[in-house]
Amino acid sequence: MKRHSLSLTPYIQRMKKTIACILLISVVSSCTSKTEKQSGPEPLPIIGTWQLLSGTLIEKGDTVVTDYTKGRSFIKIINATHFSFTQHDLNKGQGSDASFSAGAGTYTLKDSTYTEHLTYCSDRAWEGHDFSFTLTLQSDTLTQRGVEIVEATGVNRLNIEKYVRVKNQ
Repeated sequence: MKRHSLSLTPYIQRMKKTIACILLISVVSSCTSKTEKQSGPEPLPIIGTWQLLSGTLIEKGDTVVTDYTKGRSFIKIINATHFSFTQHDLNKGQGSDASFSAGAGTYTLKDSTYTEHLTYCSDRAWEGHDFSFTLTLQSDTLTQRGVEIVEATGVNRLNIEKYVRVKNQ
């Protein structure tokens, strides 16, 4: 009777090669930098939360400047595709200066031209309108300047708003 001898050597050599390949792939994939893993467009510099400092409205030769650091608060939040704003008095709705307004929608940004499409607004006559502004951004200060026209309300004015970026707390 003839005996057959089984050799495990080829099997062991294949296993060693397989393990070596897996280790090599693991090492190479773990060496890629975080910036390579985060491919895609860089976030826009306007993304964030902005506190309105002042607003200037010029209409029919009259100029009205509003200081939003006294008696009221106004913030604008911008993400990659949408914006929203909320404004209210600081007296919890009491007194002659009681106010609240809010709005939101989508926007486009091409170079320094920022155009809001107002989808929602507490003043419903403003809904569905587009408002184009020229933006300037210096450090943590954002200024937007543009003409607002809402025929249904008789509004046709130049609006200049100055915001400061809200820091994470």
